Amino acid sequence: MSGFARSLVRRLASVMVLLSLIAAGDAMDTPLTMTQADPVRGRQIVADRAVSACLLCHSGPFPAPHLQGNIGPPLDGVGARRSAGQLRLQLVDARKLNPNTVMPPYFVVDGMTRTEQARRGQPILNAQQIEDVVAFLSTLRGP
Repeated sequence: MSGFARSLVRRLASVMVLLSLIAAGDAMDTPLTMTQADPVRGRQIVADRAVSACLLCHSGPFPAPHLQGNIGPPLDGVGARRSAGQLRLQLVDARKLNPNTVMPPYFVVDGMTRTEQARRGQPILNAQQIEDVVAFLSTLRGP
């Protein structure tokens, strides 16, 4: 597949996600993939600063709490506060919930130029990674 075709496919995927968000309210209940999500992989993605950078802004049940952020809300108990659909929408494009958020969209690239992936027309996380992170965050039920 040519570079143009790959770019077009990515843009169409983004448009489809955006269209599904329009009618979703505060949640995106339909998973992005048909593949079973893996919370263990999701935890690895969240903990890996080079992959997701989640812990630059959030804290959670991870080693080295002094290296975790405090800009965003703690991830502890997020699975009890938010549904899987709400977590998915927050990850896909938090701007749909709060246009002034500092949280980058992890799956939508439209309007993004601050990350290397966005400059190449690629999301920060792919669809399976989003689903794995949603599965992991959904397990975080306690304080």
